[in-house]
Amino acid sequence: MTAFVTAETRSGRVRGTVERGVARFLGVPYAAPLDGAGWFLPATPPEPWDGERDATEFGPTVPKAAYDPPINEVLADEPDFPGAECLNLNVWSPDIAGSAPVVVWIHGGAFRAGTARIPTYDGAAFARDGLVFVSINYRLGALGFLDLGDDHTNVGLRDQIQALHWVQDNVAAFGGDPSRVTIMGESAGAMSVASLLSSPLAHGLFTQVILESGAGHHGLRRSTAQTVARALAAKLGVEPTREALGAVPILDVVAASKALSAEIAAQPDPGRWGEVVADTMAWEPTVGDDVLPVLPIESLRGGTGSGVRMLIGRNLEEGRLFIVPGGVIDHVPEPAALGAAALYGFPDPRAAVEAYRARGARTPGELFMLLLEDRTFTVPANRLAEARDGAPSDTFVYRFDFRSTALQGRLGATHAVELPFVFDTLQRASATALTGPNPPQALADEMHGAWVRFARGEDPGWAPYADGRQVRVFGGDGPLEVDPDAAIMAVWEGVR
Repeated sequence: MTAFVTAETRSGRVRGTVERGVARFLGVPYAAPLDGAGWFLPATPPEPWDGERDATEFGPTVPKAAYDPPINEVLADEPDFPGAECLNLNVWSPDIAGSAPVVVWIHGGAFRAGTARIPTYDGAAFARDGLVFVSINYRLGALGFLDLGDDHTNVGLRDQIQALHWVQDNVAAFGGDPSRVTIMGESAGAMSVASLLSSPLAHGLFTQVILESGAGHHGLRRSTAQTVARALAAKLGVEPTREALGAVPILDVVAASKALSAEIAAQPDPGRWGEVVADTMAWEPTVGDDVLPVLPIESLRGGTGSGVRMLIGRNLEEGRLFIVPGGVIDHVPEPAALGAAALYGFPDPRAAVEAYRARGARTPGELFMLLLEDRTFTVPANRLAEARDGAPSDTFVYRFDFRSTALQGRLGATHAVELPFVFDTLQRASATALTGPNPPQALADEMHGAWVRFARGEDPGWAPYADGRQVRVFGGDGPLEVDPDAAIMAVWEGVR
């Protein structure tokens, strides 16, 4: 039998459920409903309500682009559940009368896809282990990252900041300690975490960060972002203003945003699209406003956020998700790796490609994949860890080496495969599509336990990176390696 429980937020009372000792409150609004031009403007606080608000089911999702085939066959997502109250969050708590550490989860999806309601992201295991877990939705694609030259930039990051303010104001009512907040994200979510760590508007809203497969190198100059915004308005046949775009059906805006991304990918002209071509994301944070005055890695290298503890890492074969499904890796043309090396800024692209051949890459597809994954994931993670040398707070680095058995084992230790291990949700169908059948529960126990220890303020189980550059390896041949990416970083020295 389901039991009910209530909590009192600053906006009103919410009613959730208790299952197996974990209280769960779903779809709680942290912002007012969106409509018209408001879809493209910074959020406002929710209006107070009378009585009890039902929080037993997930709330509406932010309008978003679906993952393209064949990636959608292995990467979990949920269909759209449209609604104006899509800026909502979910809370799992071990004891609403307690004062437990808090984890706030920011989902990935290339800043244009994903949702907090994916079953893999169920926070019950974190609550079971003594943490209050909060997952948030935030605006994506053009809704979150449109730059029209005004002050309303980085709306998606502003959503995240507003959700963190909600946590500060309300999490105590759910048994959480607002002075012990860890923000955690994967992929675009991890890039968001780095952005929040560097943002003056988010200072003081958290004390620890976890970054999985994302760091601080991704962002668009305002001039580039405005070029993309004008192209979207032209595609929709409207003026590039928030009022004009707000008059367009919101799903038409999402469809046009996705189509524009596809057009840029099909004709990747750096002269027109700038850093979008190398980053492969038309919608990502804008650099040069009050949210992100500079690119996050530059701010963090200068000491911003040095008092915040960090856990950061990557997967061994990140790039496989993007070119293995559908067999793309087997059809990459010979010049592709050379072209990628030139695009990424190597002064001698041929020498860079040969350095990757020397590391064992055999086919054009493997060469291209390694260049892509190292530019996007390996190098940024290492640069951020290096930037924290001498910081007053510790940085812990990990690598995830477990190879998925999905797609006849060709996915390997790919992007996102660590997520169901971190969340201890291996038995969910959304997880096994990525991990393959019968993934090892012992590895989930190990990894989830390390994340829980870190969130409690403890050492996760290995030494900080500053103490000899030790990296904890999950699912590999041994538990620790010392500076395992030294050869890769040498290739990219002076480039990224």
